[in-house]
Amino acid sequence: MDDAQRTRYSRQIRLPQVGEEGQQKLLDGRVLIIGMGGLGAPTALYLAAAGIGHIVISDFDRVDESNLQRQIVHTEASVGESKASSARQRLLALNPRVRVDAVDYELDDEELDSAVRAADVVLDCTDNFTSRFTLNRVCLAHRTPLVSAAAIRWEAQLSTFDTRRDDSPCYRCLYPDTSVEGATCAAEGVMAPLVGIVGCIQAAEAIKLIIGNGEVLCGRLLLVDVLSMEFQSVKLKRNPDCPDCGRRSGD
Repeated sequence: MDDAQRTRYSRQIRLPQVGEEGQQKLLDGRVLIIGMGGLGAPTALYLAAAGIGHIVISDFDRVDESNLQRQIVHTEASVGESKASSARQRLLALNPRVRVDAVDYELDDEELDSAVRAADVVLDCTDNFTSRFTLNRVCLAHRTPLVSAAAIRWEAQLSTFDTRRDDSPCYRCLYPDTSVEGATCAAEGVMAPLVGIVGCIQAAEAIKLIIGNGEVLCGRLLLVDVLSMEFQSVKLKRNPDCPDCGRRSGD
């Protein structure tokens, strides 16, 4: 870490839970963010600002005018561009000393496997159950921590699945039925600040996982309702009969 970095990240370094050692872990860290929409936008911005050294973002979609209400990593000038490329430009403008890899297609099979294996933390900022179940299985295979969130209307939920811990549930423990279908923001709407709040929490979870300090939402599901402005944390236990994690190694 050089003097310019010490100045840039001085407010984090002052935190006793971070210090220079923790900041160096962030600079050496690598995160994979799947989805550069309402959740991925604030998550990526804050992780870049915090000094995560290597950020890989994946999104196959293009920026639409209807995205701009909440996907704050994009601008009007980005309309029509690949979301991954648009976000990369914004993140590098914010912090040119981080490395940002933009993947403008959907990662799958060997590429997804390789990307998850290389990451210290995976951020699930997708908008569909199929992608979430797939990410869960791949993260389980490599014991890569997964921070997953979903938001619709005025409500959201968030949890961290750190299956390096033998007592950690996985996403399938929360949703055992893979045939479940979720509502969409296009059909139901979503309040812009909600995804900002939840995306920032995802970023905070990732930072704590990388520096190895603080309590993360492992074994807890955070429920957010911004209409009533209530936050609830409920316990989420590992399901011993879970078809995805019920028989993972270490048991």
